[in-house]
Amino acid sequence: MRPVRADGYQEFAVARAGHLYRSACLLTGGDTHLAEDLVQETLGRLYVKWGRVRRADNPVGYAQTVLTRTFLAHQRRRSSRERATDVIPDGPAAPGTDASLRLTLVEALAQLPPKDRAVVVLRYWEDRSVEETAAAMNASSAAVRTRCVRALARLRVLLGDAIGEYAAP
Repeated sequence: MRPVRADGYQEFAVARAGHLYRSACLLTGGDTHLAEDLVQETLGRLYVKWGRVRRADNPVGYAQTVLTRTFLAHQRRRSSRERATDVIPDGPAAPGTDASLRLTLVEALAQLPPKDRAVVVLRYWEDRSVEETAAAMNASSAAVRTRCVRALARLRVLLGDAIGEYAAP
């Protein structure tokens, strides 16, 4: 058995787990159970490679890339598209957020194909550049731009004019 890594992994994992979970919830379209599994797998992979991760220029970006690739790999190998539930459990809302807007956006994200959803989360939730998103998804910059345009157009169709009623005046 490997010795416990006391060189910063635990602090990193505790500090980033919440953010990784929120990103995973967006990637999975609100499937909180799958999001927990993805975060667990991501943290496990980071633990194994921690020596390399802690020396990376951006360990946070590295973790997000591992999460995204784990999600995409899960979507490729998934044998069934069934979901246990389509209801997002109630939880404490962050101060200053509109729960109905969040639910509407998560439901719309859930209707996007997995790669389009990943592009939207990385570009607009994680605020990554096209190049960073392409590297995280192991795709070309042109593919990322194309997916962004397609995903945003689909979100506009899904949300339509209804999004205006949720927007703050």
